[in-house]
Order: sequence, then C-alpha cells, then structure tokens
Amino acid sequence: MHTDHKIYKTMFAGKELVVETGKHALLANGACMISYGETVLLCTATASNRPRPGIDYFPLMVDYEERMYSVGRIPGGYKKREGRSSDAAVLVSRSIDRPMRPLFPKDLRNDVAVVCTVMSVEQDFQPEIVAMIGASIAITISDIPFNGPIAGVVIGIVDGKVVLNPDAAQRATSDMYVTLAGNVDKICMIEAGANEVPDDELFDALMIGQEEIKHMCEFISEIKSEIGKEKFAYESSDIPKEIYQEIEDFAIADMKIAVLEEEKTKRDVNINALTDKVNEQFGEKYEDNPDVISECLYKVEKKVIRDYIFKEAKRVDGRALGDLRELYSEVGVIPRTHGSGLFQRGQTQVLSTVTLSSMSDCQRLDGLDDAETENRYMHHYNFPGYSVGDAKTSRGPGRREIGHGMLAEKALEPVIPSKEDFPYAIRVVSDILMSNGSTSQGSICGSTLALMDAGVPITAPVAGISAGLIVDKDDDSNFVEFMDIQGIEDFFGDMDFKVAGTHKGITAIQVDIKVDGLTPAMIKEAFAITKRGRIQILDESMLKAISKSNEQLSAYAPKITTLKIPVDKIKDVIGSGGKVINKIIEQTGVKIDIEEDGTVYVSTIDQTSGDKAISIIKGITSEVEAGMIFKNAKVVKIMNFGAFVEFLPGKDGLVHISQLEHFRVNNVEDVCKVGDLLDVKVLEVDRQGRINLSRKALLERPKRENTDQPE
Repeated sequence: MHTDHKIYKTMFAGKELVVETGKHALLANGACMISYGETVLLCTATASNRPRPGIDYFPLMVDYEERMYSVGRIPGGYKKREGRSSDAAVLVSRSIDRPMRPLFPKDLRNDVAVVCTVMSVEQDFQPEIVAMIGASIAITISDIPFNGPIAGVVIGIVDGKVVLNPDAAQRATSDMYVTLAGNVDKICMIEAGANEVPDDELFDALMIGQEEIKHMCEFISEIKSEIGKEKFAYESSDIPKEIYQEIEDFAIADMKIAVLEEEKTKRDVNINALTDKVNEQFGEKYEDNPDVISECLYKVEKKVIRDYIFKEAKRVDGRALGDLRELYSEVGVIPRTHGSGLFQRGQTQVLSTVTLSSMSDCQRLDGLDDAETENRYMHHYNFPGYSVGDAKTSRGPGRREIGHGMLAEKALEPVIPSKEDFPYAIRVVSDILMSNGSTSQGSICGSTLALMDAGVPITAPVAGISAGLIVDKDDDSNFVEFMDIQGIEDFFGDMDFKVAGTHKGITAIQVDIKVDGLTPAMIKEAFAITKRGRIQILDESMLKAISKSNEQLSAYAPKITTLKIPVDKIKDVIGSGGKVINKIIEQTGVKIDIEEDGTVYVSTIDQTSGDKAISIIKGITSEVEAGMIFKNAKVVKIMNFGAFVEFLPGKDGLVHISQLEHFRVNNVEDVCKVGDLLDVKVLEVDRQGRINLSRKALLERPKRENTDQPE
C-alpha cells in the first residue's frame, strides 16, 4: 500500500533520529513522522492553491499541537479533550515560525499551514526541537517554495560544559536553556533563558550548537535530493518595477524630509500628508489597483530609512548608532499595589505592578512533562491599542503578548529568591502605556523596579535592550548594527536582537530576523552592543530610582510565616474532610497551605491572626503532655460525669466533674454549658491517648473562713 515509504536515520547530538516519509498524511503537500528516542511527532505542511486576496503579508501559520495521550494522561476539564493551545505550545509555535518565515519568498501570498502533532513523549528527548526539525523536513520535501532547510538544537551548560539536547536530569541542573535555529551557514533564531551566563560563554555555546545544526541541515538536504517535490509556481504579489520607479521618483525627496523627524507622532503626520499627495497624483491612474500606491510608498519609506542608517550612520531621531534614547525610572507609582515601577525609554513607556500572594496561588501547568508542574513566578504582558494611538479595545492576549510575557518571565526568573527565602507566589503585570520599539525589554526594566519596590529580595537587578541590523543584500559581511531600536527601525530593519541580563551576565535572549540568517560577526557585535546598553540602563536610570529592594513589604501585602510539621501530623492539621484546617481558618481569618513535605505557609494581612494560627497548628502537631495549659477551650459536650472540651481544633479532652471547682459540684451544668470557654490544664494523657484536663488547677483556691470564737 505504501510504495513510497522511506526511512532515514542520522545521529543527532549523539542519539539516533529517525524520519519516515511516504506513509502518513499523504494528502498534505509534505509530511513526515519523526522520532527521537521514544518522542514521536507527525509534522505536515499544506499550502492553498491560490493566493489569499487583499493582504500584504505572507500568511504562514505554525501550530504545535500537544496531545495528552502522548504522556498517557486524559485532559482535565469537563470536556476531557484538548482545547486551546497552552502558552507553552504557543511559544513553541513561535519558535518554529520565526526562523522559517524569512526563508519563504517575500512575494508569496498563498496560505501555508504547518502542523506539528506530538504523538509520544520520552522526557529525555524534548519534543519542541524535534518539532522544529520535522517542520523543516515537511516543507523542504514538499512542493511549497522555501529557501531552506533549517534545523535546531537545544543547548545547556552543565558543570561548566556545553551540552547539546540535554536530558531531563541535565536540564534540571543546567545554567541555561537555549533553543537555537539556523541553516548550513548562519543562525536564524535564538531563544534563551540563562542564570547570568557571561556573554562570551553564551556566544561560544552558540557556535558549538551551530555545528550540530549544520550536520542536521545536510541530512535534510539529502532527503530532499532523493524525494523532494518540484516547487510549484505561484502568482507573485510584487509590484511591477516600472510602477514602483515612477512613484519613487515622485516621492523620495519628500519622503526624506517626512521621516527625518524625531517625534513619532509628527513623523506619522508627515507620512500621512505625503500619502495624500501621492494619491492625488496617481490615484486616478491606478484606481483599479489602489493597493499599488500604498505598497510603493512602503518600499520608498523603507529605502530612505535603511539608506540613512546604512550609508550615513544616522538615525531618524538624530541619534548616533550606539546611543540610547532618554531614560526615566520611577517606583511607588500606584497606591495599594504591593509594588510598582514605571520605566520609559524615549516614547516606549511601561508600567509594571507586583502582586504577592500565598503559595496556593501558584500557577498549575498541565503540560507534557512527567507531572503537573507549578509556576511560582508569573509575568503577564498587555499591549493595549492606545499604546500606539489605535482606537481599539482589548481582545485578550495573542501570540505576541504571550511570547513577550514569557520572555520577561525568563529574564527575571533567575534572580527571584527561592520559596524557602521568600515563600510567596509572585505575579507581575506589565502594561504598555506607549510603544515605540522594544516594549518587551522595557517591561523587564519596569518589572525589576516593581519587584524591588515590593520588597522582593531579588539577587540582582535585570535590564533589557535590543539591537538592530541593516545588512547589504549583496554582501552580508557589510552590515551596520545599532542600539535601542525604535518602532520604525524594527519595522524596516533586518533584526531585533533582544538581550536581558544583570551586570554579571545574560538571563534571556530572543532574536527575530527578516534575513536568511546571522553570521558569527553579527552576533558577536550584537552581544557587545546589548551588554553596554543594559549596564548603562541599570547604572544611569534604574539604580538611581531604587538602589536595592525595600526591606519592608507593603502594608497591603500578606505576611507569610513558614513552619515545618512532621509529615505524619499533616492529617491531624487537615482533619477529616478538611474539618480541622477550615476551623482554624474560620477562627483566625488566615490562609493556610500545606505541602507534602510538611511545610506549612500561613498567610495573613494581620500578623496577630497569623501568630494565633501558628500557635494552634503547633499545638495540634506537638505531643500533648501533662502540665500544658490551654486558654479558651470550648465546651462541646456535657455528661453527668464531666465536660468534654475542645482545647485545640480537632483535639478534645475531659474535665471530670471533680476538676471543675475546688468545691463539690453536684451538676456539671451548674458550672459550664455547651459553648462556654474554659482555661484548662493537662493532668495526664493515659495509655489509650485520652486526655484528662482540669479547670480547678488554674483557679485560685478559696481562703478558709476564720470560725474561732473569742473567749
């Protein structure tokens, strides 16, 4: 049945990788089943027959689809099936999209869908990098136009040594996790989280990873040479050269004046005025194809900006290539939040706020790992329309917002104190108030300020900055790089090289490019530029606003106290059906979280209530001994021989009728009733664990009356 079935094998970072073609998903333009260990994915690529009308971009969609059966689990929730993609899956989709997109023809408008479905996961073989390679194979062997292949590798540093595709144990101790993508000659994408790894060490690790990528690209090319389909002809969306030249000749002089304006809003006004002028001149001539004018003007603007940077080493706002825009940092901006920070760089402005909560508010992540994982530090990024002057309402986070939030989370996570040192769940929200370039890096700076304002004892402040690139299309050794890109430079440039870190080293990297790849020389210069920039931001702005984390938490933040109880006492604190712990919470108003190892977190705004709850828990978990005194024990049951009182939640004892008063008591209810509060002392704990109490032992003995009569 499967006459075209082929199997290809190669060694990938010292372990076998297997590719099957010609057997699965045969109606897709290209497909493969790819295995690495017992991690297995089906990767497909499909293209529409005709271009999508009315668009000015390449409609590529990459979906990384997690299947819970791949790890032998049934999805949670009512429907018990996979729903919308998890944030982790969205990030993998983005990491596959970014290195591939620049390698498709720029004038292609046919829809292309790449789907990577996770079928099986062995924890030592991460499916994310297998998906990237499988996607590249599916497109490369298909008839879809593509200037690939690309490949990827994961890089770690364990005990000071570079490790490629680290296994689960190595990932747990690695000082970084880098997803690297590239082609035979160049690097196309970097996504990194690191524990303050020095810039030069990280660069050297990238070069080692590139060698493995080169080997994998050669393997994919061999598959293509044997079974690759001829690429289909497509309808180009390019504008005829003579039309473009006509509009360029008319508009380029005015365009140079229009774009060389420091203020973004004034620049936009200038461009709109020029657009009206060009439409007036050519609108009637090209009324059958009105998109031609806007597309030509876009290309003219791009040419002017790139030539100005590349040939004259100047920026549209007048800065030199290595200059930062004006910086501003402020803390304590918003009252009643637990911490807040405002960071501004030019016309990019970010407000970050911190919320501290109990450990029960940690985020539970149900992914394809061995078990459910917990995220204690959460970073969310919001990009409202008003930040760029657009009249639109928020529709929730998209892929870009999720990606930028995760980048900031990666950048700051290495400096967040351990839960043993700071037992809080931490949520940071970065709201972009103005956007004109590299808001993700601005959110890292603003969030560092907010964390320090909140009193979170971070180990070092983190700043982020990005570098841009203009490269000669005919000679990639001829290029210009510049620091602190603004929106227009990001839009028309070839690279957005984002690096976050401390004075000591790098904590996160994200690289987007629009060319076919970056050479080692480009990457090395980007590292040098961004290192200088982040240190300048720290020293000249952020640390002048706040030099170290506040020693006191906000009055509105919960106070969390930690104590350790024996594991076998956890059930006593919780009680049957949660009866005991709920009673403590009701009595004190605190929040209580208990971990499997016996760590107890007591969270409250009022420290007195927290102390009371801790006292109760200590009482429950400690051994009751003769001589202990308990205040306000509650009478829960009256018998003719005494009163049973609850002296701790879930712990009762008997006050015998003879121990109620110093005098003879004939009826228990003459002294106390159900609901009364008594102070009691432990007389004994008998062999059966029954606790005998005394009220009498705490009462002052009455004085005897003098009955002697005078003689």
